[in-house]
Amino acid sequence: MFRAENNVDFDTVRVSERYHLEGDTSKPFCDIRVEFIYPASSSKINVDTLQRFFVKHMFGTPYDTLTPAQAVDGYVNSFKENYSADAATYRESAKDMMELNELIPGIDLSDSEHAMKDVFYSYYENLSDSVVYNQYGIIAFQVKQSNNKGGATSYNSYRNYVINLNTGNRVTESDLFNAGYDSALQSLIVTSLLDQNNVKTVSELEDLGFFGIQEIVPNKNFLLNEKGIIYTFNKGEYSAYQLDAPQVFIPYGAIRSLLKENTIVHKLAELQ
Repeated sequence: MFRAENNVDFDTVRVSERYHLEGDTSKPFCDIRVEFIYPASSSKINVDTLQRFFVKHMFGTPYDTLTPAQAVDGYVNSFKENYSADAATYRESAKDMMELNELIPGIDLSDSEHAMKDVFYSYYENLSDSVVYNQYGIIAFQVKQSNNKGGATSYNSYRNYVINLNTGNRVTESDLFNAGYDSALQSLIVTSLLDQNNVKTVSELEDLGFFGIQEIVPNKNFLLNEKGIIYTFNKGEYSAYQLDAPQVFIPYGAIRSLLKENTIVHKLAELQ
């Protein structure tokens, strides 16, 4: 039977730390905040397998042998160590510039080519995940990461993952769709972007800050739920950084003919 309940329960690890260089509160610092939602128990799949999947895609392959709590601690410590290393590199660069100025007095260290701040930048990073869907043998979750390494520009990204609880593997586009799906999805993605932004032409989308829309393709960065598939296109992929990352929803009714038969997603489409 195609049962709705996955019988997977979740827990959360939260860490928020500020680290000052050399432990001196008068010096620059880095802020790191992590909120990790992870599977704590499961009756459908081995919970260790499920936790490894979440840890790997939240923190990266180097952490996938650790428990959730260990992975969080390891990631936070690595962030602080990398900040200290960047600060040390910066100090060496500043020292080299001063020595260069002594050798070549004519260099103006305040100009745009040679300017360096008196103190190192402060960094921050926020890393979190959220479970978007947890039924019918799949779990879809999203990892959100934002950070800043000095200056006005921050980096933001959304990474989407879907796991098949029957196999323990990540669900890919090739698992979902028949051959030739990409060109068919392309037109649906464009249509969705037009509707979301209340415009009628690609040219109008470009006026809003989008680019390369005629070449837009499925980017493997998707979520699933009981109603359809959701693609996330991060800033800089097809839109300016000033815009929010586009989330494109395509209902199963629009892609039913593209779906492979006898798959979980095909069964989800049949529920509609």
